Amino acid sequence: MSRSRGPSIEDVAREAQVSVATVSRALRGLPNVAETTRLRVEEIAQQMNYRADPSAARLATGQTKLVQLVTPTADGWYFSRFIAGAIAVLIANGYETISHPVANPEEREAFISDLVRLEKRVDGLIVVDLNISEDAALEMHNAGIHAVTAGFTTQKFPSVIIDDYHVGFLATDHLLKLGHTRIGLISGQPNHPLAFSVPGLRLAGYTGALAAAGISIDTTLEQSGMFTAEGGRRAMERLLDLADPPTAVFAMSDEMAFGAWGALQDRNLSWPDDIAIVGVDDHELAPLVGLTSVRLDPRGLGGIAAKQLLALIANDGEHGPSSEAIQDAAEAVNSRIEVVARTSTIG
Repeated sequence: MSRSRGPSIEDVAREAQVSVATVSRALRGLPNVAETTRLRVEEIAQQMNYRADPSAARLATGQTKLVQLVTPTADGWYFSRFIAGAIAVLIANGYETISHPVANPEEREAFISDLVRLEKRVDGLIVVDLNISEDAALEMHNAGIHAVTAGFTTQKFPSVIIDDYHVGFLATDHLLKLGHTRIGLISGQPNHPLAFSVPGLRLAGYTGALAAAGISIDTTLEQSGMFTAEGGRRAMERLLDLADPPTAVFAMSDEMAFGAWGALQDRNLSWPDDIAIVGVDDHELAPLVGLTSVRLDPRGLGGIAAKQLLALIANDGEHGPSSEAIQDAAEAVNSRIEVVARTSTIG
């Protein structure tokens, strides 16, 4: 019995009423394709479940058609959604992916030291939240490696980032506008060995909002939740044990907010009646428990990072018009960051 084949690039071109070359350029993120045409081709390819043939592309271009995703971990809501968004775009463009977790500075240094050999194994990298130094970025660039960074910036590679100061400011300002003046903070891991920038930027947004409201900073209201549900529970317990506990809490992630909710339940308290809580991410479970959250789009940002990398590969490492358009798309993601208010009221 013969195997049925999937849709071909010719099928997509026929449906979109464009040439095969236009379909190829549109799906690979190359320049000189009208944005309306690119969007139509991508939509039709998705509807038809079209997948480029990686082996044919390797023979035609000499490329590996392989991209490496380098992250501190694949666990956690944000990283998993970012990775899923990047992989979806890469697979649709005929690329395969491999993951490389880097959990500590030693693994980061080992990864960087292996970069000279990496260039022949993959076509590009997406490096998430590893804060690679400018010297390391220069080494990568000189080795001919195509890379996009996420969560931090370098002078050598394009970057996609969330405006985390704005995230912290928005969450805290929301609670201030509800009338709260004693606002606790459940933060990430202090002095993380990989020096993540997210906790510091969200902390700066929190203190910035308080300062703008004329409220002095009380460091006893800042507790680390380690970006885990259990850490959030323990941080909330410490806040509740204060002689003068907060009436509201900004948790730097929804997972920590869920843990904080558990601590409230342990003491027969609830949000928002006893303590109002605002999280970050707008996790799928947030509506089910009535959690107000700052909505992010990590899946969208992962897709933008992948498109940025594809444009970089197509332009052989040079920033082109398509790269600039993709960067504009990343900025648009930040412009859509917003507080999704559910049940947080004055405590």
